[in-house]
Amino acid sequence: VQLQASGGGLVQTGGSLRLSCAASGFTLDYYAIGRFRQAPGKEREGVLCIGTTGISTYYAESVKGRFTASRDNADNTVYLQMNSLKPEDTAIYYCARRYLCSDSPRSFNSWGQGTLVTVSS
Repeated sequence: VQLQASGGGLVQTGGSLRLSCAASGFTLDYYAIGRFRQAPGKEREGVLCIGTTGISTYYAESVKGRFTASRDNADNTVYLQMNSLKPEDTAIYYCARRYLCSDSPRSFNSWGQGTLVTVSS
């Protein structure tokens, strides 16, 4: 059972990135996928969670209107489209699974190793 996050990189302020979270060893259809991030020197925070129906719950007010999650169950992958990126979005982005969305990161499991997003000013 594994979640592999990818797609991070260096981007300028105002740019876009699309992160992927690929599931292996289990069927994505039955799980909500939470997206989290941890900036240098800060605690891990929830960004959003996409449920099995494809509806997202946002945990970070700062990303509303800029970040959008989608899922492709056929590819066993969840995507996070990030637009209008800001330097404060710089962080390692993680994904993890849970049957239902929750605002408690500790209740998620099968954490991937994360992918680094750096937004330059």
